Amino acid sequence: MPVQWIPGSGWQANSYLIGDILIDAGVLPMALEQYKDRIETIILTHGHFDHTAHLAQIKAMCSATVCIHEEDAGALRSEAESLSFHFGARPPMIIPDRILSDGDQIGPLRVIHTPGHTRGSICLYHEEEAALISGDTVFPGGSFGRTDFPGGNAGDLKRSVEKLAMLRVESLWPGHEQPVKSGAGRHLLATRQCLQSYHG
Repeated sequence: MPVQWIPGSGWQANSYLIGDILIDAGVLPMALEQYKDRIETIILTHGHFDHTAHLAQIKAMCSATVCIHEEDAGALRSEAESLSFHFGARPPMIIPDRILSDGDQIGPLRVIHTPGHTRGSICLYHEEEAALISGDTVFPGGSFGRTDFPGGNAGDLKRSVEKLAMLRVESLWPGHEQPVKSGAGRHLLATRQCLQSYHG
């Protein structure tokens, strides 16, 4: 089941569609309107506003259930945790329908808890496709998510990337920037090396 990229524009994070699952909800609802009868589940990689800005509208449009890790659930109703005040906005004020934990399976996707950028950051691994949807944990080219926001922790991020580097990853689908559709494992190794250089 291939991953379909729905690019974010400006500060909006990328969204991805896998079957009836939408990952992240920062894009405008009109970008998803053609899929509204298909989307049944929305998985949030974390609670920052650039990934959740249009969650309420998309949830209503698709009648979808919302899933997020327990450590980031509060960000959906907190200006401080969601960083929504940086965007001159309010958080989506949504209570999630399902709380996620490490190892949960949703359709073809396995939840991997990857704290560091936030306490409740997750990545989603599609083993059959060797695809990693990485949120703001890992970006292409050896880059990684900031750890200086509330709930961020550089040590946690380093451990999370070490865990991800053990996976067989052919494609990388980050929260920002363009996806890497082949040979993506080297980007994970580059991120691990960068973190080791910065944080020991």
